[in-house]
Formats: sequence, structure tokens, C-alpha cells
Amino acid sequence: MGADLHDSSIGDLLKRLSQETTDLVRQELELAKAEATEKGKQAGKGAGMLGGAGVAGLLALGALTATVVLALNHVMTDWLAALIVTVVWGAIAGVLAMRGRDELKDAGPPVPEQTVETVKEDVRWAKTQAKSGSR
Repeated sequence: MGADLHDSSIGDLLKRLSQETTDLVRQELELAKAEATEKGKQAGKGAGMLGGAGVAGLLALGALTATVVLALNHVMTDWLAALIVTVVWGAIAGVLAMRGRDELKDAGPPVPEQTVETVKEDVRWAKTQAKSGSR
């Protein structure tokens, strides 16, 4: 193959470089698309399961809230029992909201990491080829 390249004209070499670059870019785009599709499917399944868990948890929380209010009702008035339970749930919601916000900040944007890495490798390879070819 090296002898074929050595005997080729500049025009043929540029044509071949253009075609190989086009093929490489097409392959990288296909890889990025496949990686994003796979991540999207996985995230969709997880989101669906979390949604179902959230509904079930909300129903359980409602039942628990009613239980706590009824239990406190034996030692204090109705409105005070309901107020205490409401304040406790409000504090829990505030803490969870702040923790969730921090987790989202730490997660960062969804980037096709494998594709980014292979593109960087391709650029490094192309630079070394350009340097060795310019001598």
C-alpha cells in the first residue's frame, strides 16, 4: 500500500484523503447517533420506573400522613396535629429539593463521551500524519 501511495499523484492523494475523511466523519456521526440512542432508551426506561415509583410513593405518603395526623389527634387538637405533619413534610421537601438541585448540577450535560474521545484520537492521528507527510 505504501508503494501505491508513493507513486500516486497529488490529485489522487488529495481525492483519497477527502474520501477517507468523509468516511471517517460519517462513521463518527453514526457512532454518536448510536450512543445517544442507547443512552436515550436507558434514560427513558429509568424515567418511567421513577415515575411509577413516585406515584406509588405519593399514595403511600398520603396514607402515612393520615395515619400520623390521626395518631397525633389523640394527644392534641386536629388542626395542630395536621399543622405539625405539614411542617415536617415541608422541611423534608425543602431538603430533597436542595439535594436534587446539587445532583443535577454535578451531572452535567449528556454528551456522547465515547464519540468525543474517538474524534480526539482521530484528530491526533491526523496531526501526526500531517507532520510525517510534510517532511
